Amino acid sequence: MSRHIVVITAVHGPSARFLPEAHASLCAQRLPDGWEWRWVIQEDGRTAGVRPHVPDDPRVVYRQGRRERQGGPGVARTMALSHADGEYVKILDADDQLPPGTLARDLAALEADPTLGWATSRALDLLPDASTVGFPGDPDHGPIERGQILDFWKANAFRAQVHPATLLVRRDLLLALGGWMALPASEDTGLLLALNCVSRGWFSAEVGLLYRKWEGQVTGQAAHVDPAERDARMAVVEARARSLASLGWRFPAGA
Repeated sequence: MSRHIVVITAVHGPSARFLPEAHASLCAQRLPDGWEWRWVIQEDGRTAGVRPHVPDDPRVVYRQGRRERQGGPGVARTMALSHADGEYVKILDADDQLPPGTLARDLAALEADPTLGWATSRALDLLPDASTVGFPGDPDHGPIERGQILDFWKANAFRAQVHPATLLVRRDLLLALGGWMALPASEDTGLLLALNCVSRGWFSAEVGLLYRKWEGQVTGQAAHVDPAERDARMAVVEARARSLASLGWRFPAGA
């Protein structure tokens, strides 16, 4: 019987048109014998605009949220966990792409070391003209120790040195932390910092994500950078991470 990496994608109407490109990047992945990927696409809300863009592939599961409201990407991803039956969960935003080899590298790191709870990798911005741009500050290739990302994030204006959209996480650990934070934004950063406070991780210096920059992305909207809301998000993200660290809970148990 095959073992599974479950790829989770939250999607809303404007970003649905990019799903075929995300699917193509998944189809280009090559996993070791005995492994497969499955893709759970969870619509944030319930409209008629997403389904036409969902690939016709038996490995793809498409689900919708409530008709009357959108809960945000954190809610959509957490709801998608009900269909995540694999040992690992990979995050893939609807408008992003995985370069070839990403899943196999992430998997190899975690399978080789059971003390690692999660893996990340280098990300490049994918610009509208199809060019890519990196940014400085990546950590060294290899293990990331507990608390390392939180300390960097706090000292560098709330910017983590690894991208939370590159995460591959052990499913049991993700569930133990409650999935993604119930925030209007930064819910993935909240998860990253929580993971970093309870378990060691891994960073691959090879590119593992093409992060699309486009006019409709949520992080490019004015509301995302509203100072009052941003300060509130950062405060609760930090408080959760530090509370987890102070309680002494560790993955794996006894580590």
